[in-house]
Amino acid sequence: MHIHPDARSVVRALAPDEPVILNRPHAAERAARFFVEKFPGKSLYAVKANPSPDLLKVLWAGGITHYDVASIAEVRLVRAALPQATLCFMHPVKTPRAIREAYFEHGVKTFSLDTIEELEKIVAACTDDAGRPAKDLRLLVRLRVSSDYSELSLASKFGVDLADAAPLLQATRQHCDWLGLCFHVGSQAMTPFAYVQALERVRVAVAEASVVIDVVDVGGGFPSLYPDMEPPPLEDYFEVIHRHFENLPIAYNAELWCEPGRALCAEYSSVVVRVEKRRGDELYINDGAYGALFDAAHVDWRFPVAALAEDLRDPVQDFAFYGPTCDDADYMKGPFALPGDIQAGDYIEIGMIGAYGAAMKTGFNGFGNAEQIVVSDEPMASLYRGDRVIPTSDNVVSLR
Repeated sequence: MHIHPDARSVVRALAPDEPVILNRPHAAERAARFFVEKFPGKSLYAVKANPSPDLLKVLWAGGITHYDVASIAEVRLVRAALPQATLCFMHPVKTPRAIREAYFEHGVKTFSLDTIEELEKIVAACTDDAGRPAKDLRLLVRLRVSSDYSELSLASKFGVDLADAAPLLQATRQHCDWLGLCFHVGSQAMTPFAYVQALERVRVAVAEASVVIDVVDVGGGFPSLYPDMEPPPLEDYFEVIHRHFENLPIAYNAELWCEPGRALCAEYSSVVVRVEKRRGDELYINDGAYGALFDAAHVDWRFPVAALAEDLRDPVQDFAFYGPTCDDADYMKGPFALPGDIQAGDYIEIGMIGAYGAAMKTGFNGFGNAEQIVVSDEPMASLYRGDRVIPTSDNVVSLR
């Protein structure tokens, strides 16, 4: 495999007509080793963030042995790529057939749920043809918690309310070898305090249910770096989580889990796009809302950008992007700061799209092709190099 040194070398070599995804395996492996070495428990990669088999193998090489899968397709994908991996089926609503295949064909023992109906479904699906119920299930009840401190909420769709958690925990305890609680504070949590609130709900739920808890899974939400989103160091999150986990009324040997997605793969990829047209402060580029820049269009996510032409001289100014399709919704308002003399034919690298970006590309309107190339340079931003200057902000709770 030929490895290019950076985006400019790719443009010089290929002058591509289509977008090009640049992958940085060294960045993803570094992120994996960071979590493995510093998180005070077990880290499960949330596969939905980027299900690339190549990335899965990079994370495995970095020490990630457990994978949060959310569909039977993800179960099959990870089992094929990583035969020895431990798979945890953490979607709270699953089909009976998916549960049964996961348990009997792929060795999945861990499932999440947030209703008594889902518990009954899991128990029935994991009962063998002779009518013997499974004795080795690890079941985690998902608790609804606040997403107030995160950029993208995950508070509405899943999770049992605290008022209803005790009877569900008590019922679940009767059908599993391990009983756990899990939650998700939302994507891109900008302060460790998000986990303080959630773990307080866990404490209350356990106390009211009076059951033995074997695992607490704090879910995802661990942030990455983007323009105008500068979170505290991840070590601060880990320290706060560990301290509050230690104070829970749970078994002395209970395990602590987390499910990073974005934090493990955001730095893995960037995308090189070409400017096809300029109209004032709007640039028409060849990727967009139905490609790797879904978040830039639909949730106004700002990604770092860099012009790749070496002859641009004007000061930077703010631009918006239009993608290549015929749809007006294929629009990304940014703002994206680029040299003022950028024109059609110039190339732009858009960074930090390893989480959700490459995973959400479609073929809508005939667009969506993107060659994938490995590069050896550093991502545009990193939480893991050790050279980051931590900003001071009134909007971020500092725990140092």
